[in-house]
Amino acid sequence: MKQLIVFLAFTLGSLQATAQEEKPKIYNPQADAQQQINNAVKQAEKEKKHVLLQIGGNWCVWCIRFHNTVNGDSTLKKQMDDNFVVVHLNYSPENKNEKVLASLGYPQRFGFPVFVVLDAKGKRLHTQNSAYLEEGKGHSKEKIAEFLKHWSPAALDAGSYKEKEKN
Repeated sequence: MKQLIVFLAFTLGSLQATAQEEKPKIYNPQADAQQQINNAVKQAEKEKKHVLLQIGGNWCVWCIRFHNTVNGDSTLKKQMDDNFVVVHLNYSPENKNEKVLASLGYPQRFGFPVFVVLDAKGKRLHTQNSAYLEEGKGHSKEKIAEFLKHWSPAALDAGSYKEKEKN
């Protein structure tokens, strides 16, 4: 019996440690979402990037999985960093950011996480339902890479298509 109790205690402790490792605090419920967006747009304009709003919360396992997938893969991380200023926009019982989400066309209708791409002027270009990036119990690295590629500044630059037509 004593061995069973020790085994159960060890197992529960391991599960708790794993859950804590897997759930970084990437969303700040107290943050001013509009100010976060304004700052990101200014930065994106300077750096010639787009803004990627990852909307969700620390409570959302799929939000954390996406974050861990991108940040755990050097190719995806580079693709993200080279093309986007990322904002983790909070949606939780403490702060639903309803006014900001309304101004973005109610992206929460797709569930969480949901992604909104803004250009360097703050204009909404695209809202992405994350379900299309999922595969099994996680996200597909290939689908994420394709999404980032198709919504990068270069993909929307008419000049890059004129060059291809000449060749």
